Amino acid sequence: MNKDYFYVTTPIYYVNDKPHIGHAYTTILADVLARYHRLAGVPTHFLTGTDEHGQKVKQAADKAGMSPREQADRTVVRFQEAWQRLEITNDDFIRTTEDRHIKVVQGILQDLYDRGEIYKADYDGWYDVSSETFVTEKDLPEGQNPEDLPNITRIRETNYFFRMSAYQDWLIQYINDNPEFIQPEMRRNETLGFLRKPLGDLCISRPKSRMSWGIELPFDKDFVTYVWFDALVNYISAIGYRGDDEHFKRWWPVSLQLIGKDILTTHTVYWPTMLKAMNLPMPGTVFAHGWWLTGKTKMSKSLGNVVNPMDCIERFGVDAFRYFLMSEMSLGQDASFTEEAFILKYNADLANDLGNVLNRVMKLIQKDFGGKVPEALTLTEAEHDLQRAAVAAAEGMLQSVKAMRLDLGLQGLAAVVRRANQYLEQQQPWSLVKEPANRERVATVLYTVAELLRIVSGMLYPVMPGKMIDLRKALGLGVDPPQFERLHHWGGLTAGTQISEMIQLFPRAQKPSSDNEDLKMEQTKPAADKAADGLIDISEFGRVQLRTARILTAEKIDGADKLLKLQIDLGVEQRQLVAGIAQHYSPDELPGRMILVVANLKPARIRGVESCGMLLAASHEGGLVLLAPDGDIPPGCPVK
Repeated sequence: MNKDYFYVTTPIYYVNDKPHIGHAYTTILADVLARYHRLAGVPTHFLTGTDEHGQKVKQAADKAGMSPREQADRTVVRFQEAWQRLEITNDDFIRTTEDRHIKVVQGILQDLYDRGEIYKADYDGWYDVSSETFVTEKDLPEGQNPEDLPNITRIRETNYFFRMSAYQDWLIQYINDNPEFIQPEMRRNETLGFLRKPLGDLCISRPKSRMSWGIELPFDKDFVTYVWFDALVNYISAIGYRGDDEHFKRWWPVSLQLIGKDILTTHTVYWPTMLKAMNLPMPGTVFAHGWWLTGKTKMSKSLGNVVNPMDCIERFGVDAFRYFLMSEMSLGQDASFTEEAFILKYNADLANDLGNVLNRVMKLIQKDFGGKVPEALTLTEAEHDLQRAAVAAAEGMLQSVKAMRLDLGLQGLAAVVRRANQYLEQQQPWSLVKEPANRERVATVLYTVAELLRIVSGMLYPVMPGKMIDLRKALGLGVDPPQFERLHHWGGLTAGTQISEMIQLFPRAQKPSSDNEDLKMEQTKPAADKAADGLIDISEFGRVQLRTARILTAEKIDGADKLLKLQIDLGVEQRQLVAGIAQHYSPDELPGRMILVVANLKPARIRGVESCGMLLAASHEGGLVLLAPDGDIPPGCPVK
């Protein structure tokens, strides 16, 4: 993490409708990143807001029978209230109808016009009403004609243009010289592909005779500013550009600009050329994340499949919603939102694992140690292993934040909580405590797991702030946010600390009773019948966690002709597997290969060697082939 400062922005959202899961995801992601940086003591500024000019807002206002300003004032409240419900900790909220923004936009326009960067010309071409952009043949899908596409119309009018084409060669060179500027790599390549064709100049105005809702051009009262040249400026107008130089210099250039992939061109072509013309430094990184899908279909208001985040938090709570979004999407790729997937992850990671571990530990501490954290005395290798795993998971989470792979970091934390559950199953403190001679051993076991929960709760605090404060209060740690420097060091929980009364952190979630009848019949089918026909419930299969992995090393196991010992990379951790593939693969040909593994099996010892997981392979006519992902994908990605 940059220790000097961290300035993160979201796109500003149109006020033509209420917020949906796409808005919520980007804003929660920015909030989580801001919280991690604040936790690390990095000065942080987090900006979000609303885009309140343009044709879409005007159309929504006309439909509602009100003025555009009334439409904006009414709708912006929905965003502000939603961000409060979602526990968003933005430092500023910019509205493009505010005077502080309008003055900056007009100042920039006047300056660029005076320097010849803006000129007036006639335009005769195609216009996309839905995206409010003029389009050329190169912008259209290959093999399609403009007149065949919805919302595309022919238009001819006089407008003002920004000399964007003059910066094409510079922008290509800048992107090539600064690979961190556009992330992930596929989006950088997409922008470079767009720039292989001639770059035209950018229309930056609309005549008032056609669309009057916007910021008036300072040099021509008959025109308003085109929405993108207005909206993009929010990132600098909100931090004092052309007004508060000290504040602006503190935060610019922005560290990270989060966007959806649908607005990639505006942020990686329009925006940097505008900044270059203004003689301002470029953003550190523009990161384009994927879309949320329903199954394999993009969420769309027209299809009626948009998820309302408020519905989710009403049913499952804000922290569970935040956790699902952060853990389910691999940044840069699309992800699917279904209620079934949500409930499976909620029950597996939060109710069954994290909540269950806390419940077990608190119950025994209350019952057998007077509600005070016992002291760990004699530690065995089992405790040392769990300590190392907890510290490694904390470090892995920090590395995942830097690498913009929060999903992998959260997988690592979920994995170490599962290990704590397995550790409790192996140690059986509820049985040991029945014999007074075992009291010291039980104390060590309970302290070890309680301390692991302290570390995990601190690392999960930016994702689930409310629930993790509840967990920390339960451990007697108070209501203050965790101290960063103690989160990746063992021993922060003091023996003798008074814990709270029992709490239920994450009650198990149930599917709604309105599910289709076939599913209900399958779920109520007698276990004996299911065993007889070989069928399993989807909930049973959902417990299996498949991940991609890379083989690091492979070696034979003495005295075992069929077994190889593999060291594998799972993204945020390395593991050891024992696999019966020695008769089909030599150790020399395996390092570097990608494989698929079952990542949540209980550890087992095979021929005296520990195996933490299982690889997948297919057999046919005496042969055996390792299953692997199709395409270039990093280790640790979930298989769905």
